[in-house]
Amino acid sequence: MIGTIIKQISNNYTVSYGKEKCVCKPRGKFRKNFITPMVGDKVVIDLENKYILDIMPRKNVLYRPNVANVDVCLIVSSLKEPDLSLSLLDKQLVHIIFQKIEPIICFTKLDLASKEELDHLNKLRKYYEKINIKTFTNQEIKKLVKYLQKKVVVLTGQSGAGKSSLLNKIDSQLNLKTDVISKALNRGKHTTRHTEIITTNNIYFCDTPGFSSLNLSLLTKEQLKETFFEFKDCHCRFKDCLHNLEKDCEVKKKVLLNEISNERYQNYLKFLREVLK
Repeated sequence: MIGTIIKQISNNYTVSYGKEKCVCKPRGKFRKNFITPMVGDKVVIDLENKYILDIMPRKNVLYRPNVANVDVCLIVSSLKEPDLSLSLLDKQLVHIIFQKIEPIICFTKLDLASKEELDHLNKLRKYYEKINIKTFTNQEIKKLVKYLQKKVVVLTGQSGAGKSSLLNKIDSQLNLKTDVISKALNRGKHTTRHTEIITTNNIYFCDTPGFSSLNLSLLTKEQLKETFFEFKDCHCRFKDCLHNLEKDCEVKKKVLLNEISNERYQNYLKFLREVLK
């Protein structure tokens, strides 16, 4: 029988097949071969003994959170409590684009922001849209639901950014647990303890534990450069230009002309230093 892993708690995997579900354990060969089943995996199962026998080929994999076969990654990013971190947001975008998954940003907690912060958000949204990264807010639920129809969507973002609240807004019957934000640490508590696919409004949401850091060590400097869409139409003097110390760099010229966001460019330089370590 072939099914889809829709939930993982420790070494127990809930597999959906047709209209039925069963909790299975992976065969020992997976551990021996250093393979870990993931939520979203298409798997061959032994129903009688409740074992996962094999994993079908994956079209993509997203790490932290660990999810396979994703169509869209929806980054939930709050303006306040916790405060908007463009460095973290851009690092999330790098991570997602590197895995060849479409990124979408949903900004939350606009009601807590000042007029200046909302003006900055409008500029940010225009810029991300210009480089073909779609953005929404949690005040645009109908538009967001329409765009996500029939897609497998990983819901991710910093702890406390409002992922569970967003799902509750999309479908109030879900009644997912939410929690308060730590004022001292400027971050939330993990209300999602495991990874699970939740089906609602004809969308397959992978609700996952939040995170606050990502390691870019898997990327090369060339791969990092490719994840910044705004660099692709720049024709630098040197083909292998890293847009850092080189002369006649069109990216740096466009930054000075405000055609490329200086905030994004500074984040790129920070990530480049991390990759080059």
